[in-house]
Amino acid sequence: MTTKAAPAAPPSRLKVWLMAARPATLPAAVVPVLVGSALALSAGKFQPLVMLAALLGALFIQIGTNLANDYFDAKKGADTSERLGPPRVTQLGLLPAKTVLAAALISFGIAALAGIYLIVAAGWPILVIGLLSIAAGILYTAGPFPLGYNGLGDLFTFVFFGLVAVIGTDYAHTGQFRWVALWAALPVAMLVTAILVVNNLRDVPTDRKAGKRTLAVIFGERFARSEFALLVLGAFVLLPLAWMWGGESPFTLLAWLTAPMALNLIDFVNRERGRALNKALVGTGRLHLIFGVLFAIGLALG
Repeated sequence: MTTKAAPAAPPSRLKVWLMAARPATLPAAVVPVLVGSALALSAGKFQPLVMLAALLGALFIQIGTNLANDYFDAKKGADTSERLGPPRVTQLGLLPAKTVLAAALISFGIAALAGIYLIVAAGWPILVIGLLSIAAGILYTAGPFPLGYNGLGDLFTFVFFGLVAVIGTDYAHTGQFRWVALWAALPVAMLVTAILVVNNLRDVPTDRKAGKRTLAVIFGERFARSEFALLVLGAFVLLPLAWMWGGESPFTLLAWLTAPMALNLIDFVNRERGRALNKALVGTGRLHLIFGVLFAIGLALG
């Protein structure tokens, strides 16, 4: 006599929304704000409310981008049953597509509300930065020329989740665009882009089928592995250069403590394929977070 296993219970509403928001990606939004705020602190111009508003705005831009990706990737056929990464709620039918799109727009709206305070605090340049960031988050997978589908996802991530996020946060505190902020932004931009590179490397087979032309699809997996190594190593090479030429604190070299983690990740990415790269994706996110926190501490100590 055999018994049938009971069907798995559907995930709770809360779990479904957490799957949609993808909280594992949120440190990518937090780190640039920490680094930009620490830089302002070292200059004696740190403003707690500015940091909170910048953090709120960055988090909801990230959540809005995640939700928009969930919606548009399902609509464009990039997310299918063959997907190698974490499940997407639109693809699985866990939430109506229109609900996911509405949540994305609400998230961008909350980010805009946080931006209003920053505009009052720091002026119209924050308005330009905020509008460009929200537009880029939507156009990553939407519109007639979605950035992520046409080889521009890496550049988008480098610019908006790296350079713009750090420099914009520093500007919101100080009211100045400073070269030292660019030096601080570059390592952050490199590591956050490395997260996307691993994601795209893993998804090459399914992205190719869906017509999603990431750099990994256009130039091949070997290129993507080299790009990953260059981005990760570049972040560490920039630390002493930022200290010597950028006027940053020598304590920023604290971030070098994550070098063994980085080398292990490069080796792992060079060896593994497919679903196994999910582990590298988590590891690269963790590297970005720990590196960023140590980097921010080093800046603050300066």
